[in-house]
Amino acid sequence: MHPRRFLVDIATIERAILEQEDTNGDYQITVEDSGPKVLKVPTAGSAGNRTMEIRGTYMLSNLLQEMALAKDCGLRQMVVDEDRLSENPVSRLSRMIHTTFWNGLVRCMDEAGIQKICADPKNTKPGAQPIIYVPWGDPHALEYYTGVARDLAQLNIRVVRLPQEITPQYVKSINDQFGILAMAADISHDAGGRLVYKPLPFVVPGGRFNEQYGWDSYFEALGLLADGRPQLAKNMVDNFVYEITHYGKILNANRSYYLTRSQPPFLTDMALKVYDALPPDREWLRGALSAAATEYLTVWAAAPRLDAATGLSCYHPTGIGMPPETESTHFDHIVLPYAERLGIAVDEYKRLYAADAIHEPELDAYFVHDRAVRESGHDTTYRLDRRCAHLATVDLNCLLYRYEADLGAAIDTHFGGTLVAQRGDGQTTTTASEWRARADQRRRAIDQYLWNDAKGLYFDYDVELREQSAYESVTALWALWAGCASEAQAARLVDAACRRFEAAGGLVSGTEESRGRITLLRPNRQWDYPYGWAPHQMLAWCGLYAYGYASVARRLAYRWLFTITRAFVDFNGVVPEKFDVVGMTHRFHVEYGNVGVDFKMVPREGFGWMNASYQVGLTYLTSHMRRALGALTEPAVFFERAGWSTDASASHTPASTPCPVPVFAAADARRLRQTTALHCALEAALALPANDNDDNNDPAYFDLPLTAVDDNRHHLNDPRSPASSPGNESDTTF
Repeated sequence: MHPRRFLVDIATIERAILEQEDTNGDYQITVEDSGPKVLKVPTAGSAGNRTMEIRGTYMLSNLLQEMALAKDCGLRQMVVDEDRLSENPVSRLSRMIHTTFWNGLVRCMDEAGIQKICADPKNTKPGAQPIIYVPWGDPHALEYYTGVARDLAQLNIRVVRLPQEITPQYVKSINDQFGILAMAADISHDAGGRLVYKPLPFVVPGGRFNEQYGWDSYFEALGLLADGRPQLAKNMVDNFVYEITHYGKILNANRSYYLTRSQPPFLTDMALKVYDALPPDREWLRGALSAAATEYLTVWAAAPRLDAATGLSCYHPTGIGMPPETESTHFDHIVLPYAERLGIAVDEYKRLYAADAIHEPELDAYFVHDRAVRESGHDTTYRLDRRCAHLATVDLNCLLYRYEADLGAAIDTHFGGTLVAQRGDGQTTTTASEWRARADQRRRAIDQYLWNDAKGLYFDYDVELREQSAYESVTALWALWAGCASEAQAARLVDAACRRFEAAGGLVSGTEESRGRITLLRPNRQWDYPYGWAPHQMLAWCGLYAYGYASVARRLAYRWLFTITRAFVDFNGVVPEKFDVVGMTHRFHVEYGNVGVDFKMVPREGFGWMNASYQVGLTYLTSHMRRALGALTEPAVFFERAGWSTDASASHTPASTPCPVPVFAAADARRLRQTTALHCALEAALALPANDNDDNNDPAYFDLPLTAVDDNRHHLNDPRSPASSPGNESDTTF
């Protein structure tokens, strides 16, 4: 039977659907709208003379989205299949990420894209002039952007060459001159000797985040690689190498106010995964790993971030004073007591403090910690509040262990045991054995200072107070991703983590007890309970799988993907920045809001690492789980009906991997075998043995593109609509 097709006059149907169904006026059709949830639309087979009903929130919102996308292409009429409107939501969301969202997040600092990327929503200064900062050591960038400013004179762009030495004092001096920082480019010259300068496209997180961010880029790269777009991921590695070369570190993002601040380091694994996805280019890999080694030696294993007494590292950026990118009133409640003490207004106190006319050590210390929280990527959380620069966090030290282990293995595998890195004004030759020794030393320090044997959990360590923090954070699971936990530690860690952090909709950032009581004067923070974030999910899945806890990884992936899918179905295709994973909702009020929810008619970006978590997460699901997800089967219902284990027990040995094999799993296990941490031998290559609660054991099935699996074969019956269209029965068979 051929699917029904609708003939849509876009302006007419758009007006009708919004007038009738969008009862709250937000240009979206959601379960919160109180319209009848049924619309008569002309059929294509009758040349528009007859109509048929489209019913339910999901199908109506999909119709609205399809019309908006058609309008983007300049169409005034379109023909749309019913199958497109009732498409399996898993297939639809995966397809939209692949074909629409990634493209919506691509930026480029060339002449065509510079106006879009120069726009900085964090710059609220009236009439602010666009500024492009170029590094001292890149004359080609200076030449190119000077030409761009001349050619786009109407934009009034100012090009500024940064000093050779970028000091914290200099960065403070340009706090009121927000600008974008130049990034990497392909550089050549034409036959006439003229410069051919092509800035590299890259991916941004989305929403108000309109630049390349540090740790976001790692997760976005995983999604791009899973979606078959390795060149974009490579560009982002090249941008990081450029930042290390010219700005001294991987930056929080490429804006002027981030010049003193980094973010969680992932470059070694990011570069190795890109290398695996492209034709072998050993010299490219050498450059990327050399830059990673340079950043490690000069940033993370150096003052002020290195604590010499423990050998562990802390987030500790070198910026001075108030971070200028925050809202103008963001720190008023902090400054108020000091202003009252002097009998002056808050704004006057801030002005004098910024001009160094007031010196207040307590405020200085507060802003050091505040900037450190932002460098951690976990801004903000009571876990790090007013102490972050003194905390050797679990997450940072696991990441640095992974750097050390990756470099030790890669230098041996690819470069004959030695690699040159930059240190100070000169170069230093590092060896694989040196990096392995560093990894071993850090693992011992992690065991000594961060591991709590009584609780079976890793905790942050306060290097000033010389004691462990009591805050229970899901970042403890990063030890599995890094490979620095022993087999015995892993067993206890997984059990403790599942009991503490597993919520209905995925892993929660921390425990409710650790967060503490919430009041009007002590509001919730977005990286605390009950919120869950894509990076925590993705690193946990990978680590759990590598240590033999495939069933736990799949269970957690299903919870997270269900939360995303249900929001996508119920709220007009939304893919937000984060979720309340306890309440399984993106509808909440918390600091900074929830990026990705403010759009009209169709989402065009999603959110970077959320897009990635969906594409990567799907590779963890069995086909059985994927069908249940497409039918919006609640996690608890699915686990009960399918007889799925809900404890923290291992489901396979690390040397035998149940089908399907998640994306990157083989490479990750291979690299873990090269580290010294896993005392159990990960000696065998990954196999595809017997069934692990799966009903399709054909390995070729899992080689299909994500959008090809279950291709429109299962339709969603929206239980929240008054009725559903004929022929749209859900596939709820288990």
